[in-house]
Amino acid sequence: MAWDEEIREVHRKRDLAKLLGGEEGVARQHAKGRLTIRERIDGLLDEGSFRELGMGAGSAYRDEDGNVTEFLPANFVLGFGKVEGRDCIIGGEDFTLKGGSPNAAGLRKSVYAEDLALKYKMPLIRLHEGGGGSVTGAGGGKGAPATVGSPVFEAPRFRSVAKTMNTVPVATAALGPVAGLPASRLVSSHFCVMTQETAQVLVAGPAVVARALGENLTKEQLGSAAVHTRNGVADNVAKDEADAFTQIRQFLSYMPRNAWELVPDKNIGDPSDRVEEELATIIPRDRRQPYDMRKLIALVVDHDSFFEMGRKYGPGQIVGFARMNGQSVGIFGNDCRYYAGSMTAAGAQKVRKFVETCETFHIPIIALVDEPGFMIGSEAEKAGTIKYGTAAVLAVADSSVPWASVVIKKSYGVAAAAHYGNDAYKLLWPSAEMGALPLEGGVAVAFGREIAAAEDPEAKRKELEDMMAARLSPFPRAESFSAHDVIDPRETRPMLCEWLDRVRPLLPQLLGQTQFPMRP
Repeated sequence: MAWDEEIREVHRKRDLAKLLGGEEGVARQHAKGRLTIRERIDGLLDEGSFRELGMGAGSAYRDEDGNVTEFLPANFVLGFGKVEGRDCIIGGEDFTLKGGSPNAAGLRKSVYAEDLALKYKMPLIRLHEGGGGSVTGAGGGKGAPATVGSPVFEAPRFRSVAKTMNTVPVATAALGPVAGLPASRLVSSHFCVMTQETAQVLVAGPAVVARALGENLTKEQLGSAAVHTRNGVADNVAKDEADAFTQIRQFLSYMPRNAWELVPDKNIGDPSDRVEEELATIIPRDRRQPYDMRKLIALVVDHDSFFEMGRKYGPGQIVGFARMNGQSVGIFGNDCRYYAGSMTAAGAQKVRKFVETCETFHIPIIALVDEPGFMIGSEAEKAGTIKYGTAAVLAVADSSVPWASVVIKKSYGVAAAAHYGNDAYKLLWPSAEMGALPLEGGVAVAFGREIAAAEDPEAKRKELEDMMAARLSPFPRAESFSAHDVIDPRETRPMLCEWLDRVRPLLPQLLGQTQFPMRP
């Protein structure tokens, strides 16, 4: 055949590309307990669904006759795939070649990932392990690049990253050391997971930090999962890579393909009229006794459907996705075991991002409210709680997705406004209490002089708190139509499922990009 030689080169390059950084590089990767990028892609996608782009991209070296003697593939693998039968774009760095620091072709493919997701309006998955730029440049490994820098007419590299977050779901994973440009792309996502033992996320590695600041720290001390799941860089921690892949698949199951489509229903046969007797007794009579909000959530949503995000960051606030009668919903609650569920600066930032994610993809929100207000005290003031808390409140005020707010217990102060979207369907449990200030603090402010002047201040304080507590009944609010109704807690799931049936026909009117752009 006339083209035998060229066809052999095509297949030879493909074979060489599959070798990644070579046997030694792959062996080192496995010795560290980490998979290669090709193994990761196969482990996450539906079997046999990966369709690679640019497999022949890289640096080819030829002899005098033009035959390929050596081929260094692009160290970023990119292509199309499917997750539970749904299309996606997937890519990640090849750490076995240059430690994932991009070579010329690898950088081009990495940058192209967002453009590809925008063009096809498909969810984007990025599996990260690698560094950013190198002082030696991004050449192919032999010889210096002919030009330096980017052309002045090139579009800003992060423009497509910003547009992607407002267009398609983006899920990322840190599966090894991630620094520089890959680290920035890692956090430019709606969901980010880190492996517990093998991942680190760094602005710069130990050598750079030691040289610049004189701090001698390991990669783990600088940016382990223990660090970054508490500061909001990563949403969740995974016990291993397989767990990370499972979490990404779970997250994407609650997402639409893009901002112009709705999330497909996934009915598991959990009856919408299911009544849980335990809800009638889950809130203690003693206002100071805690309860388990996650258990409450599990009793209300479809069985085993709650997918929580960011549990260790701003732990007083609980956010995640679930299904109600098969429909995807955002769940926002409070954990009264952390500062009584009050909203810290970190919790507020978590809530803002969550609300913006639901808004971007037109997912109804259900708030299970037990909010005592913004966190107070010197540390809260230093953290800028009022600024970040107000940002969360404004995100909710700007949202257009349907909201249902069920006041379980407390709803106080400005922070309470972050639990009620526009024209929210508002239900109250008999245990609900609402006001400008929590009871204890409010009594201290309003009756401070009377308490101080009493023979037994503590006894007087308790007397006044007990008296005011009797006035916190939710029934007068329902009687004044300040809420849609007070309900039997056991009715919560049936009533919320009926509400979702009513608002579902309204969702197509919201399709398209939102009025405010999504940010990490």
